[in-house]
Amino acid sequence: MKPGVPDMGAVDWAGKTYLVVDDFVGIRQLLRESLRNLGAKNIDQASSGGEAMAMLAKIRYDVVLCDYNLGEGKNGQQVLEEARIRQLLLPSSVWLMVSAEKSVESVMGAAEHQPDAYLIKPITEGMLLTRLNRVWHKKQVFRGIDQAYSEKDYLRAARLCDEQIEASRVHETELLRMKASLMLKSGEPAKAREAYERVLKEREYQWARAGLAKIRMANGEHEQARQIFQGVIAENRNYIDAYDQLAVAYQYMGQHEEACAILERAARLSPNSVPRQRNLGQIALKVGNMSVAEKAFRKCIAIGEYSVMKTADAYLGLARVCGQKNDTKEALALLATACRDFADDGIELRAKIVEGLVYHESGDFRRARKAGDELEEMLEADAVRPDTATCLDLATMLFAVGVKDAPVALLCYVIRNNHDNLVLLDEVQKIFDKARLGEEGDALIKSSRKEAADMMNQGVLLWKTGKLPEAVAWMRDARKALPNNLRILFNAAQILISHMGKHGFDAALSSEATEVLLHVDRIQPGQQRFAQLMEQLAAMAAQAHPQDFEAAVEAALAAPPA
Repeated sequence: MKPGVPDMGAVDWAGKTYLVVDDFVGIRQLLRESLRNLGAKNIDQASSGGEAMAMLAKIRYDVVLCDYNLGEGKNGQQVLEEARIRQLLLPSSVWLMVSAEKSVESVMGAAEHQPDAYLIKPITEGMLLTRLNRVWHKKQVFRGIDQAYSEKDYLRAARLCDEQIEASRVHETELLRMKASLMLKSGEPAKAREAYERVLKEREYQWARAGLAKIRMANGEHEQARQIFQGVIAENRNYIDAYDQLAVAYQYMGQHEEACAILERAARLSPNSVPRQRNLGQIALKVGNMSVAEKAFRKCIAIGEYSVMKTADAYLGLARVCGQKNDTKEALALLATACRDFADDGIELRAKIVEGLVYHESGDFRRARKAGDELEEMLEADAVRPDTATCLDLATMLFAVGVKDAPVALLCYVIRNNHDNLVLLDEVQKIFDKARLGEEGDALIKSSRKEAADMMNQGVLLWKTGKLPEAVAWMRDARKALPNNLRILFNAAQILISHMGKHGFDAALSSEATEVLLHVDRIQPGQQRFAQLMEQLAAMAAQAHPQDFEAAVEAALAAPPA
């Protein structure tokens, strides 16, 4: 057997752990007996999605057989979705979705969350064994790659793909697909393009075409990307990701109505995606298509009831729709539900913004102004600024009720944190224009961009002139002032690494750099420097105390998003 190639012989099914999830006891017993006949001994059962989640949280199973329809509560798609997000599955775990449901929307909905196989009932022992063997052997090939991916070590995962391809060509196409995806996440589009083009030389795979389109879109070639995505859809009308990406391309091009229309088509094909329905509702609201927005937000709320992807966005969006329809009563009820069900630090502020907009849009200017006053008080009471989208909504609301200073300060904060994001800066300019502050806004954008650039450049200058301790201290202050500025964050991490390169590995500085980089990956994944700097940290730690770096990564991954 070649090095790096897993043993493709008989699988010891007796030594594996199993979870069977079905709401019918008779089906569970049939599946359990089928597994026992294959030699399985350690078989657990769950009769609902909630019970399955509780067991998955306690035990890392080798094999999960999960029915799609599980009665009241989470369905199989939502169980798989949550298990992946919460990382409750081993890299080698096998997930078989089992169902009597043959509808296109159910199969496509489940497929979007990538079970290892989708089995239609009735299931014979021969069918089960064949599928288990095929999937298990494949999972062993990707086991180390998946582990590196889960640790966000994308470059190591890509190298493992190359090693597996070199050792055996059996899964070359899938390994190249994985490698291309990893290169995109690592911010290495040229290497991703090489992988996609290598695949296309052998066969016309639409996912490879879509991958090339994503690269073009990232390079700002939005029209070329649009054409490719449309071609992919023409060849395969069920390639859902191409619809989602085409909608993004349209949005970059400012063609929001076209983006709304393509998301409508995608939602008809695969309607059970919470993020897709939310995105459709938000873009329909933006273009003023209230009927589509209302339908999408209501669907999002319905399918999100038991989903880990459930967020307040659909409730807030539907409240906006109700405000446009002058249904203030339902809008306020939705806001109250959002505040009750999503009691995080930001929900009260976001709900108050929407409340003010609802009153303003329905013509109740007195209550709208009162909401504006309350928002100003909330801003003054909290030194931490909200996320970019909330800042933009808040500025829009405050301008609408006649406030100037607070929204101007918010927009300047957004500009300084995103001084290189031209698409976002254009959106900020439109908010100034709507508030009849076009010229003033243009001047503020220029001055705020310069302020951010000067702050970053001073830290870089200290670094380049060898004043590393001063550079570290300066960039810490810069991060406090501009906590979401990507260039400042990356340079701060680079300076910490340079400091350790000169003065020796330091666990505290390594942990600080790791936290900075993981914050970047949360707010804007797929940045080239993220993968490169993480690899530098790993190499540096490996020469010193590898357990320190591993502990730092684990702690940072476990921490809540900044």
